[in-house]
Amino acid sequence: MVAIKNRSLILLVLLITMPWTRPAIGAGQVFKVQYPPSDKPGELVVGVTYRVWIPDGVTRLRGLIIHQHGCGRRASLGGRTAADDLHWQALAKKWDCALLGPSYRQSDDQRCPRWCDPRLGSRDRFLQALDELAESSGHAELATVPWCLWGHSGGAIWASLMQISDPERVVGVWLRSGSALGAWEKDDLPKPAIPKAVYEVPVMCNPGTKENADKRFDDAWTGTLSTFRAYREQGAPIAFAPDPRTKHECGDSRYLAIPFFDACLAARLPDKGSRVKTLKPFQLTQGWLAPCLGDTAVPAAEYRDDPEAANWLPNERIAKAWMEYVKTGTVGDATPPSAPFDLKSAETPNGGTAISWDATADLESGIEAFIIQRDGQEIGRVPEKRIGRFGRPLFQVMSYHDTPEVPLPAMRFVDPAAKAGIKSRYQVIAVNGQGIRSEPSPAAEGP
Repeated sequence: MVAIKNRSLILLVLLITMPWTRPAIGAGQVFKVQYPPSDKPGELVVGVTYRVWIPDGVTRLRGLIIHQHGCGRRASLGGRTAADDLHWQALAKKWDCALLGPSYRQSDDQRCPRWCDPRLGSRDRFLQALDELAESSGHAELATVPWCLWGHSGGAIWASLMQISDPERVVGVWLRSGSALGAWEKDDLPKPAIPKAVYEVPVMCNPGTKENADKRFDDAWTGTLSTFRAYREQGAPIAFAPDPRTKHECGDSRYLAIPFFDACLAARLPDKGSRVKTLKPFQLTQGWLAPCLGDTAVPAAEYRDDPEAANWLPNERIAKAWMEYVKTGTVGDATPPSAPFDLKSAETPNGGTAISWDATADLESGIEAFIIQRDGQEIGRVPEKRIGRFGRPLFQVMSYHDTPEVPLPAMRFVDPAAKAGIKSRYQVIAVNGQGIRSEPSPAAEGP
């Protein structure tokens, strides 16, 4: 086991890694704990690294958002950057939450259930990691705060089983292309006993439509659909949101997942500063309902078909986002992002001017790019070219796994045309995922 337990050590690393070269990880600190594979009976046989991002300025954490990758070596590599995601960080920051990205070091010859079934050691290792990270971060409450569980493929199996083992700690669950119920129905996993509290947790099932009848991924479709039907029959607050554009990749699902968790956190977290730890229940009668494979939702009181077979959506905002998503595979945004801040300038060795800044991602649509201005005129963009292989083009290019691809970009721009002895005013404009611009940042003079 390797753990970072000294806050001053992390601060020293941040000081050594100058702001001109470090990748953008948001205004916060990342803490890490790492465990080797275990050969002891009942313990996790797969090595794992947990990285948690904690926003600056939070005196007491209120929750933890867990972004769990899927099966295989490539998915594990994708999970390494989950805690660095500026968009998910924006959600965590809003609610005084930490953002955790596990990365299981699964080899190609290891079966996924060796870690994605929490009963085989990954739950105990996860709880151990929270204790370690609580100590190293100085946030003792990290060991006991409630969780938002996001999982993809095998990560969705893990999330759905964690919901069953610890329902009183789960704010909400997002199941992207996976579910434990589908696995135990095929006898791939032992069926667990399901306590009644499981059916009080809000869940969104989110397969890709192109997984339906696909030779490799059909289980992801049928498993999530079976989960929806079985849980809804028990009155659970659950919905089915098929992505019309994708197969097993995550696509633009984050534009519904982040608002969904935003709604769950708003409704279920104990009041800020309260000593009460019990999560608040959703008022199910105040939700919206829609046919399982339909695309139109209405307030629950206006729904005329069988409510036990209907999608349950927490409020009007999520209902409207769901209606858009199941038709288009994404969710729009008509509001501008906030302006970048903490702009700095410095002369480079070759006489240019280096500009660095910080920014908070737009909660609705993230950050696509930054526009650099000198004396009110645009002189460049970061990144120079838009890249969007698995969804909308973003500043942090999205992978198959809904995580930023490496190398992580820096919020940095070098103006090679700056002239020695002539001061210029630099400003930066953020562009969100819908192409809407922010106001210019406060100016910095350079060189």
